[in-house]
Amino acid sequence: MSFWSEFLLIATVHLMAVASPGPDFAIVLRYAVRFGKEAALAASCGIGLGILLHVTYSLVGIGLLIQTTPWLYLSFSVLAALYLSYLGIQALRSQPVSPAEAMAKEQVEPSLPRRKALVTGFITNGLNPKATLFFLSLFAVVISSETSLGIKLFYGGYMAVATTLWFCLLSFLLTQSRVRGFLLLKGYWFDRAMGLLLLALALHLIWQLLLNL
Repeated sequence: MSFWSEFLLIATVHLMAVASPGPDFAIVLRYAVRFGKEAALAASCGIGLGILLHVTYSLVGIGLLIQTTPWLYLSFSVLAALYLSYLGIQALRSQPVSPAEAMAKEQVEPSLPRRKALVTGFITNGLNPKATLFFLSLFAVVISSETSLGIKLFYGGYMAVATTLWFCLLSFLLTQSRVRGFLLLKGYWFDRAMGLLLLALALHLIWQLLLNL
């Protein structure tokens, strides 16, 4: 397979994966609604850094170790489920605000430190078992074993940048004044919906683990 055909295949598969709803989308939406553009952008950058983590362990073989060591993969998956549950419970506790409070929130800086949003985005993506399996499959099946390390690093860098840009674009769209004004008034429903999504993902992960025991 030539470089361009392989790259086009990787870019297509990655686009479909990153655009599908999941923990990353839920975090960006929640931060855009609750804390504004800066927090959502910081979380987006954290998600992009999480991609580099997956790429790194896929290249050095740690991902294969996780996949082929049952207790290690089980521990990793349980930790991911607990973290998603924690985020989901936080989102479910979201409360409605009055129109006056919504207007006030439009005029103040986001209350969430950017570093915390960055770390949350990184951990959310880094602990996503689906992302782990995706990158393991990508580097084991889609990318040829004859592809040089330099090209593989380029692929990894591209996916990290593309992921960051995707979620940054989403952050800008969700924090437009009209959109955010609506989300601040009705956003607690979105927040709670994202909480249910995160809990559903955690329960699905636990269910899959129980089926494999």
